[in-house]
Amino acid sequence: MYVIDSAIANRIVQRTMKIIGHNINVMNAQGVILGSGTNERIGSIHEGALLAISQDRNVEINQDSAPSLHGVKSGLNLPLHYQGQIVGVIGITGNPSELAHYGELLKMTAEMIVEQANLQDQLQWQNRQKEEFILQLIRAEEKDSQQLTHWGNQLSIDVSVPRVVAIIEIESVSHQQVHNNQALKQMVHLLQHPDRNNLIAMTSLNQLVILKPAFLDGKQWDPELESHRIDKLLQRIPANMELKLNIALGHFFQGFDGLTKSYRTAKETLTIGKSLHPDKTKYLYEDYALQVIFSGLKQHWRGDALAAPYLKLVAADKNGVLQKTLSMYIQNIGDHKRCAAALYIHRNTLRYRIDKIQQITGTNLQDFQDLLNLYLGQVMQQT
Repeated sequence: MYVIDSAIANRIVQRTMKIIGHNINVMNAQGVILGSGTNERIGSIHEGALLAISQDRNVEINQDSAPSLHGVKSGLNLPLHYQGQIVGVIGITGNPSELAHYGELLKMTAEMIVEQANLQDQLQWQNRQKEEFILQLIRAEEKDSQQLTHWGNQLSIDVSVPRVVAIIEIESVSHQQVHNNQALKQMVHLLQHPDRNNLIAMTSLNQLVILKPAFLDGKQWDPELESHRIDKLLQRIPANMELKLNIALGHFFQGFDGLTKSYRTAKETLTIGKSLHPDKTKYLYEDYALQVIFSGLKQHWRGDALAAPYLKLVAADKNGVLQKTLSMYIQNIGDHKRCAAALYIHRNTLRYRIDKIQQITGTNLQDFQDLLNLYLGQVMQQT
């Protein structure tokens, strides 16, 4: 059964008192005045309302009968219905004979407000349920697929649709302090219109998670196609929002557990992407795959062992020259001529630096395994 609360009662009072120049009282199903144009009456029992509730009829109270009832003035009291049940009473203070033509209008107005409030409450409840469901999909380590399928059906969500996770993070760049909450609502609207069958939830005050259908062409996962879709979304963002957005797209994995993995890759892609390229807006897992994969080895003995030779170089190379040289050497696949040209140094200088790198790290850059070890250690440092 729907219950009228003080907020709804006050909304009815404010709305209806604009229609007529009489005091309005709104009582709940127990006859307690919750809203009134006369504040001192709030909280008291209205016996006229109790009579209207018990007999389910309009009750007129004139000056002669008013003194015999507690907490009552002359006027008209009309029961409010919602889905066939009495949920409260609206009372109009004044001469009943003069109020008759107002009664049904005010009753209809009040019942419409009750219905709107109930629908809004239902929508908010459904949205909360949907957000909780989405958070369970992306965060739960072990999932009960049968239970989640049943829950999804109740929310009209088809959990069999293959999905990939994206994260949108909002940073305000306006000097007028644009509120993140309002900006997130605008982003949700953009993501929902036109309808792309996205599932959206807030994971923090400035972050949204989106579970996007993964097969945009209806056949297979295509990150390049999804990247174009993100570009189109960015183009639709109004310039007056004055926001910096960071969008990260995770990797696609099959099955229920795949969403948890996809969410983790999206989170790590966002963190690593912002660290390496803070000037960018869009971060794709495919562009940071190695860094994301090896981020799981941090603070683990395997990661420590893998990064050990490169960390020796970091410790000895205070100005970063040798690290930059190694990076360029790897990018040019060991081609001394191209590497020296890219660094704007003489080839003899390059040979000196390479010898120094090998001496510090105890490796041979001509040996593929040693070079790979240094490269992976470099990747580990970027996570």
